[in-house]
Amino acid sequence: MKTAPTLLKALVLSTLLGSGLALADAPADTALHTLQQDWAVANYQHQGKDRESALAKVSDEARQFAGQYPDSAEIKVWEAISLSTYAGAKGGLGALGLVKDAKAILEDVIAHDPDTLDGSAFTTLGSLYYQVPGWPIGFGNSKKAAVYLQEALKRNPSGIDPNYFYADYMLDQGKKEEARRYFEKALKAPDRPGRELADQGRRQEIANKLKKLGQ
Repeated sequence: MKTAPTLLKALVLSTLLGSGLALADAPADTALHTLQQDWAVANYQHQGKDRESALAKVSDEARQFAGQYPDSAEIKVWEAISLSTYAGAKGGLGALGLVKDAKAILEDVIAHDPDTLDGSAFTTLGSLYYQVPGWPIGFGNSKKAAVYLQEALKRNPSGIDPNYFYADYMLDQGKKEEARRYFEKALKAPDRPGRELADQGRRQEIANKLKKLGQ
């Protein structure tokens, strides 16, 4: 995977190590941008146990920002994203508490601020429903996953994440050709300003999925 420009990489690495304290009095949008960058570094530039540890720090940072900015629906969504990603890296029964917390946060955002970040709460909650085990272990439900992911696509039809996760859901359901179509659409999604590292990482994930599908 290609790395971000040196200056950006240095910036996000420094915020990963200390942004929670440095941004104690920063505006909510600055905190949001920092959280997004820290997540991208942790998720795409770390591997194995280092990745789990980095994501744990980001989830702690997200909780701090959510407490500092309780009225920011955007930060709530990213708190849920951070908790969910950390849960995926952590794995096992210990991750269930994290995804349940994320689910509750996302349900609250959908109930009160559904248009936040182009409907990103629908994307994240839908992804949880198909990735989390079903009853009696967890709350996973493929039918609910489809409902939320389709709603996410209605709200942001050209976005990289809603197309990626719907494609991944289709792949999970064994619908390979439909999965391929949405992966290809995700690959053509427009760049997101300030999210270069995340876009780069997601496109690499898409390329890997398409390779497995035989393209």
